[in-house]
Amino acid sequence: MRQTLLIVEDEARLAEILEDYLRKEGFHTERAKNGMQALELWRAAKPDMILLDLMLPVLDGLEVARRVRSESDVPIIMLTARDDEVDRLVGLGLGADDYVVKPYSPREVVARVKAVLRRTRGQVMAPEVYRAGVLEVNLGAFEVLCEGKAVDLTTSEIKLLALLAKEPNRVRQRAELLAVTGDASGYADERTVDAHIKNIRKKLGEHGEAIETVRGVGYKLVVHGKGH
Repeated sequence: MRQTLLIVEDEARLAEILEDYLRKEGFHTERAKNGMQALELWRAAKPDMILLDLMLPVLDGLEVARRVRSESDVPIIMLTARDDEVDRLVGLGLGADDYVVKPYSPREVVARVKAVLRRTRGQVMAPEVYRAGVLEVNLGAFEVLCEGKAVDLTTSEIKLLALLAKEPNRVRQRAELLAVTGDASGYADERTVDAHIKNIRKKLGEHGEAIETVRGVGYKLVVHGKGH
């Protein structure tokens, strides 16, 4: 059975070339030219992978990735003309499996597609549940428990807390935290992280003190002993 790839690219010529190469390699392809159409086709075609351009009309690639990742672990390769580390961090923080910068060789993209499919084929995604001290962060269900009681956090706050809880006592830089929340859109800066942390601490009550500020760097979730 042929694998289906969803190509999300608003530049028609680029999309056609990529589609030709992938079809010659035996893949079935679907094509979307904007973010909204991409989401519709993703739900309808249930592709084995998404090749996702970052700069899209209607809904950009980062937002498409956020929405897909909230429901699915389908492999995503991001295609973009913006070659800088912030975009890489944001893209990979959203769960992209690979990242190709334009101008690219279609052969290179085909090779990346095959590599990612080999790497992800047959994998069963483990539930993303992180336990740290009295906290339990379930990314799959977007739930946070503190001493067994549900805490009402926003999606961005949950993602941020999950990164801290994933490796307790490890310092996370503000840029890293900003990227994983999905707020690094050009309208947010690192002070956004500080605001999220303030809200999380407040909602966790006395346990919020476990999130410590590392001046000039970022934050860490302090857990003592072996209970994490």
